[in-house]
Amino acid sequence: MEIFKIIIAALGVVAVVYFLIKKYDTKLVLFTAGLGMATISLQPMKALDAFAKSMTTGSLIQAICSVLGFAAVLKLTGCDKHLVALFGGILKRAGLFLVPAAILLTFTTNVALPTAAGCAAAVGTIFIPLLINSGVRPAMAAAAVFAGTYGSMLNPGLSHNAFVAKIANVEAMDIINVHMFATIASIVVAAVVIGIIAIIKKEHKGYVSDDKDIAVEAGFKVNPIYALVNVVPLFILIVGFAGWIPVLKMDIPQAMLIGAVLAIIVTRKSPSEVCKNFFNGMGGGYADILGIIICASVFVAGLDALGAVQSFINVLTTHPSWASIGGTAGPFLLAVITGSGDAAAFAFNEAVTPSAELFNTTVEKLGALASVAGAIGRTMSPLAGAVIVCAGFAKVSTLEVAKRTAPGMILAVITLYIILG
Repeated sequence: MEIFKIIIAALGVVAVVYFLIKKYDTKLVLFTAGLGMATISLQPMKALDAFAKSMTTGSLIQAICSVLGFAAVLKLTGCDKHLVALFGGILKRAGLFLVPAAILLTFTTNVALPTAAGCAAAVGTIFIPLLINSGVRPAMAAAAVFAGTYGSMLNPGLSHNAFVAKIANVEAMDIINVHMFATIASIVVAAVVIGIIAIIKKEHKGYVSDDKDIAVEAGFKVNPIYALVNVVPLFILIVGFAGWIPVLKMDIPQAMLIGAVLAIIVTRKSPSEVCKNFFNGMGGGYADILGIIICASVFVAGLDALGAVQSFINVLTTHPSWASIGGTAGPFLLAVITGSGDAAAFAFNEAVTPSAELFNTTVEKLGALASVAGAIGRTMSPLAGAVIVCAGFAKVSTLEVAKRTAPGMILAVITLYIILG
């Protein structure tokens, strides 16, 4: 029976990939596959409960909906076009280095904003239109932002660093110091690889968008103050979370509301109209982006109902002799399948990492290896919250984005293993 369930789970994953490639509705594919697998395991309520629970995931709803609300205000006021026009010409001159630079900038921002989906939302609303208007194809523009969303591994407040630090009885910063060089080296490798892919596929320049929300008319007169409105919320979030200006420390919704109020003041647009568009944008964000995240959780619940996730974790944690290889490949692969780097990394670190010295390594190294590998795997999953956000901004499928980050992330995790393993 166990083998039968694993086979069904594997077929479910293959079916999802197939129908996504065929461009069937993403939400329908994920929901149907998840509910189907849960039903076969005689636990249909597990899928439905996951749907209900994901509908009220506070942090995601707050971050994504508020950012999409602010983005709608930027479109209404025209501030977004002023930013695109201001920096578009400059970015076009970056040529070969544009995509890698966007990846590294997102990575750096994610250190300060330590949630992948939240960072993707805050950065994507600015970077993705800029990249597209600078000639980068939409899927590659989305991939450039998505690829940088594991910079949070360098944030002392991240749960993984704190968890490993507790096991090792050290400070979180000590864990970061162990994997900092390997993590930075991995993102540099990923940025270079994805940049090369962009050049080979000729997706780094020359694209002309026919999207009226992004394209800027010839002779468009730029107002620098209008352009500045776009980046004020991101500036507030970065300096606040970094502790440089403590009074500005706030969550994403508050920063986006400040940006919306500033847009009203600067452009003198009708507050009533701005308010209406802000809430319409929030609603669109829930329908288009959170809808996919909710259905992705149903799919993962289906896998879990079949026991596939737990079986994978059991293999990972009951073969401690594999230690470094298992601690890298296990969390990495499970993150690719489920869109989350947390499950396998936490399970491995709880079950195996405390015995690290038996495998001729340290708790700090083994714990960091599993944590970063899971984060890298999530950054090539078509089910990750961050990729859904980025794909939504670029108006492409998540699979198209993940296909572009995958080669870079595979080499990134190999780099991580070579340095830390």
